Amino acid sequence: MSNLIINGLLQSRNPLLTFRRFRGKINIQRPRPPHYERARVLEVIKPYYKKPDFNAPCIDAERAKEMKSKLDNPYETIIAREARNWFEHSNLVALVHVNSIKQEDMFKAQVALHRHNVSVKVYGKSIMRKAVADTRFEAILPLFEAKTAIIFSPEVQKIKQVLSVLKKTPQLVLMGGIVEGRLLSKNEFMAYATMPDITTVRAQFAAVLDSIGGKIVGDLQCHQSQLVNLLDAYAKTDSKTSDASTASEKVES
Repeated sequence: MSNLIINGLLQSRNPLLTFRRFRGKINIQRPRPPHYERARVLEVIKPYYKKPDFNAPCIDAERAKEMKSKLDNPYETIIAREARNWFEHSNLVALVHVNSIKQEDMFKAQVALHRHNVSVKVYGKSIMRKAVADTRFEAILPLFEAKTAIIFSPEVQKIKQVLSVLKKTPQLVLMGGIVEGRLLSKNEFMAYATMPDITTVRAQFAAVLDSIGGKIVGDLQCHQSQLVNLLDAYAKTDSKTSDASTASEKVES
């Protein structure tokens, strides 16, 4: 039984038909012309390529600009909307140029700013163009020709902490800022940090107004008080002379 299985079922069989090529080698350089019907079909489906002009660019500049303007990345639109929201709801914005820096040092600076409720964002030029176009912040677009980081804070009082962290990280160079919607240069931004907070300024202003009011009252009462003092002094001298005359009359009598 086992011999039957081995010889009958498991034995390999040679094919009944074998194909052989009796022609010689195929000449690639001089291929054999196809059949007439096949040649007609190949001629019909043959692609046609327009011959470009001499030294002409691959794509016309105007056409490329038009195609680029039509191309709109929805993800960039979402990120641009987020960036605009940061600009509109932050009272303190610092624009920082990022030099060559290790990611570890950048992370330390971000952690130090995050402890003071300050956020650090980095956006590309195309995203910033969409974010600040036709807004009051459009003047900052030339600062994004190179890699630029943006520091956002809802509190203006955090400006001293921001400058302190930037002083410890020399790879981050301050270029300017926006304080309460007003664009400031680097010197103006640093000068604003030396100013006291709004509460202290209001107290000083109230003290100045109070002192001015007291000075006006004192100036108005100056002549009256001088007149009263002169009359009082005159009355005292008159009483002294009358007392002296009465004393002399008693002595003579």
